[in-house]
Parts: sequence; C-alpha cells; structure tokens
Amino acid sequence: MQINSKLPNLPPNIFSVMSALATECGAINLAQGFPDFPPDASLADLMHHYISAGVNQYAPGIGVAELRKQLGRKMRQREGADYDIDTELTITSGASEAIFSTILALVAAGDEVIILEPAYDIYAPIVELAGGVVRRVALSAEDFSLPWAQLRTSIGPNTRMIIINTPHNPSGAVLGLADLQQLAELLADTNIIVLSDEVYSDLVYMPGRHRSAASVPELKARSVVVGSLGKTFHLTGWKVGFCFAPAELMAEIRKVHSINTFSVHTPSQYALADLLAQEMGQAPTQKARASAARVFAPKRDYFIQGLANTKWRLLAPKGGYFITADYSQIDALKGLTDYECCKRLTREFGVAAIPYSAFYEHDPQLPLIRFCFAKQKDTLEQALSKLRAIV
Repeated sequence: MQINSKLPNLPPNIFSVMSALATECGAINLAQGFPDFPPDASLADLMHHYISAGVNQYAPGIGVAELRKQLGRKMRQREGADYDIDTELTITSGASEAIFSTILALVAAGDEVIILEPAYDIYAPIVELAGGVVRRVALSAEDFSLPWAQLRTSIGPNTRMIIINTPHNPSGAVLGLADLQQLAELLADTNIIVLSDEVYSDLVYMPGRHRSAASVPELKARSVVVGSLGKTFHLTGWKVGFCFAPAELMAEIRKVHSINTFSVHTPSQYALADLLAQEMGQAPTQKARASAARVFAPKRDYFIQGLANTKWRLLAPKGGYFITADYSQIDALKGLTDYECCKRLTREFGVAAIPYSAFYEHDPQLPLIRFCFAKQKDTLEQALSKLRAIV
C-alpha cells in the first residue's frame, strides 16, 4: 500500500524518545514535562462525588458552564479582561487540542504563520497540516527576548498568524506588558491573528507576574489565548485545556473542535470548577489555595542552588517548570552536540533531559539542554547528586 504522508519530515517526538530511553536505562526522567507527585488530594474526592452523582455522559461541546464561569472570573480578576463565557470560551482536550483547533480553523492554504524559535514542537506540524507556510524568527540567544527588528521584517502580506508563548517553553522567559503593547502596535492595521500559548500562566515567579495577550485591548481583539488546567493543578494526564477568543474567531474554532474532540471528560470539568473556586477563595468555608507558582518556586530554587558551585551554567526561568542548562564547561560533556549530551547523560549518568535543538527547525548548535524541575524533592536530590558528580 502506498501512503502519501502529510508530515513526511516530522521526526519522532523527542519527549517520547527521551522518556523511553530514561525507562530503558533506569534514569531519572527530567526530560518530559510532568510532575512525579500527586495533585491536590481533594480532587479524588471531587471526582468520585461527581461520578457517583451520575455526571458521566457527554458534557456540552463548549464545556461545562460552571467551569467556564470560573475561568472567566479568573481571567477578569487577573487580567481585567471580560469574555462572554457562552460565545468566547471553549473547554478543550488539553491545550494541544486548543492549539490544533485554532490553527486548523483560522489558517488556510498559503497563509504564513510566524513561529518564534525555540518553539514547542507541535506548532509547525499543525500549520503544515492546515496548508500554511511556517516563517521562523529566532529569539535572542542571550535571554530569549523578542527580536523586534527581525519580527517586523518577517511580516508580509500573506502573514495570517503569529504564535507567542509566555511563559516560554523551553527557556522560561516571560513577556511583559511593554512587549505585548509593542506587539499590538506592530500589528495595528493588519488582519493578523495572535495565538498566545499561555499554558504556564500560573507559574510565574515573584517578583514577576503573568501578563496575558488579553490584558491589552488591542491584542485581545485579535488573539486566541490558550491555557491548561493540567499545568495549573499538576495533573497533565487529565488533559483539560481551554481557549478564549473574540466570538467571530471562536465560532470558527468551535467548528473544528466539534468534529475533533466534541466534548471533554465530564466529571473532571466539574471537579476542576470546584477547585478553581477554592483557589480564588470563592467556595464556601474554603480559604484560597496556594498558587501553582508557590508550589513550584521552591523546586526551582532548590534545583538552582543544588548546582550553584558546579560548572553547570543555568538560566533561571521567570516562569514555567523548566531550567535551561549550558554544559559547555563540563569536561565529560564538552564538544558534544546537545542530543549527544542528552543521550550520554541518560545512559552513563542516569539523568534524562531534552536537547534544545528539538525546539528548532535547524540545529543552532547551542550547548543547551532542558531539565524539568516539577518533581518531588527526593527525585530532585537524586538527580542533582548525579549532575554534581559530572566534571
């Protein structure tokens, strides 16, 4: 049988590859971005409650009303952005489905989409599936800030969409209000859509704060803002995401969503709605919960302190739960490509990481790898002990 692949150049998923290698070698998996500790203990009770209450059939395609209500309230309180939860908010099967449905709905054959590298690896393949053309712009190699001059010259008559990611994966860089305002000015008088991937919005560390594309009115009017409750409540396996967008954009996104996922797991939506209410101190007899950032900030600091007096050079992330590590001064790893470095780390030293080249179309030959610190303290200490021993 002859098959004409729609993605003939798509490499194997690096996260699956490195996780499989970690399992094969019995290594500590700091590669794939998932926590190794349980979510809030009350979630099991909430889930059991709603399953027992008979909430087991299809949810509304756009999402359970109470969950949309809580998400809309949170967006309004944090960003000052009002959305109609009936026409401008949809619950999706994880953030990845929100991104998929958005690009398939809004990008047509020949449309150009600007992607800022290093970039999460699903953006470009989805653009290709939609028939779009990927235009890549490299972020600053020093601090992964936006290169405004290059971005400006990359915009042309066929540009349909720009994808931004804040907090950024893999670097942990965070766009500030000034960045978003400058982007709004750059896009004024165009029909360009902004797809703002904000899945780590609840993981921004003090003294910083998350600023959504929705917080700038001129951007809100042209943006699809994507989020993930799996990241916020560290339960990535639940795959509950969402997207906000102006009604005219959301109407098109929902068309793809309706024939793709249709609806998301029902009892988990009710359980997460309750947890969101508790987080914001809205539930009766419940005090507000510690934010996700407060959960992960000590882990970030512990990881950084654990390698402070070594030859590892770390870029402290302002958000997210990944740390960028430069291995160029470590004799045992010096001269290796980032992929070779990750393989050696896993096979010989027992710690798995992700090579930075996986986030680029062409290998920039940077001595950078990404560690995930969303792990319990014992896991981090075991990994740090192994990393400290590499000289």
